[in-house]
Amino acid sequence: MDEVLPQPGAHGWDEEVRRRHEMKGPFHLPPGPDGFSFVLYQSTGIRLEEGHRVELLENGRVFERMLEDIRQARESIHILVYIWRPCELSDRFVEALRERVRAGVRCRVVVDPVGSEEVSGDRDFDQKVERRLVEGGVEVHYYRLLAGKVLGRLLGRNHQKLVIVDGRIGYTGGFGIWKVWEGDGREPEQWRDTHVRVEGPSVERMQLTFSRSWQECGGGLLRPEDLPGPRHVGPVRAAFVDSIGKLGMTDAERMVRVVIAAARRRLWIANAYFTPPKAILEQLVHKVHEGVDVRVLAPGPVHDVPLVRASQRANYEQLLRAGVRIWEYQASMMHAKTLLVDDWLSVVGSTNLDSLSLNKLSEGSMVLADKETARTLERCWERDFRYAREISLDTGGRTNPWRRLARRVTQLMGADR
Repeated sequence: MDEVLPQPGAHGWDEEVRRRHEMKGPFHLPPGPDGFSFVLYQSTGIRLEEGHRVELLENGRVFERMLEDIRQARESIHILVYIWRPCELSDRFVEALRERVRAGVRCRVVVDPVGSEEVSGDRDFDQKVERRLVEGGVEVHYYRLLAGKVLGRLLGRNHQKLVIVDGRIGYTGGFGIWKVWEGDGREPEQWRDTHVRVEGPSVERMQLTFSRSWQECGGGLLRPEDLPGPRHVGPVRAAFVDSIGKLGMTDAERMVRVVIAAARRRLWIANAYFTPPKAILEQLVHKVHEGVDVRVLAPGPVHDVPLVRASQRANYEQLLRAGVRIWEYQASMMHAKTLLVDDWLSVVGSTNLDSLSLNKLSEGSMVLADKETARTLERCWERDFRYAREISLDTGGRTNPWRRLARRVTQLMGADR
């Protein structure tokens, strides 16, 4: 007798049938870096590689290190950022790039116009930054201008943050070139953030990620010298996972779900826009049931998008009742995007746990299998706890109609499946 297949009802397939044909979870990964690398490769086509040297850099410290490397560049400097706005920090970058052009270094910049000027409409980057860069010989292109385009282009932005020097040193994290990323993250106008400086094989993938954006926005092809090939310089196993928004599941979401699945004892998440889709929320709850110490550090009262904070807080009640511990950072806008798993796995990059990052935006994150990096990130958390408040059901953890509405809105912004 022929099998009777389930049929959609009046409003589409029922929940049980729909979930049977979606990415399964929770995953049960083989233990340790080898097993994790195998699953990451299956999911994203990228595996952990040996040969890296890495340095975690908090807050404004990243810019001193970055400018030091830029001033020593000999071949090329490539910068891709979502936000670049006029300020004293911007002036320092402009002067450093102009000086390197005079020394014969090719300097290329990609800026997302939504983050840098088009939404505000003030054209400050165009008038006060781009002009000086171009006059100094720096090549500058905008990623996906909005003029005459549909809504899909408004959401399909490039949120990556990359600085690559000579094809051998790479930076990523949450930074933009603007005054809020200076300081130490302890004042309302000084955002709290975490970044990473990398040398090793993954820098080539960072360079390729820049190249794809550079080509799309009219920059042409890079030279062979700009892609010198993998260099093995240290003991750390790492991977750079880049992701482009598309219909279906992106590599950003695949990476996040695999990293969460790897946790056996600890899963600590610091994220600026913590409004994950339902499947990831369920994965976090399952991890608690497995005995994993799941903690979330999210922004508190200082937030650049109030709607997102309301959406973030809509998730608290479910997570708290399951046993997840949640803190809100009080001193400033908490803008970091990091994951800490057990005592060996860390993620640092631009990927937020919201529908936009996981579905629409171009993102990039370093995945680091290294115990020393994990210890450093743990120390960052310990300092942040001093400036954070733990949330309970009785102190801001319960949901309400406004928070539920905000979550629906933020989920719809990135929904495509």
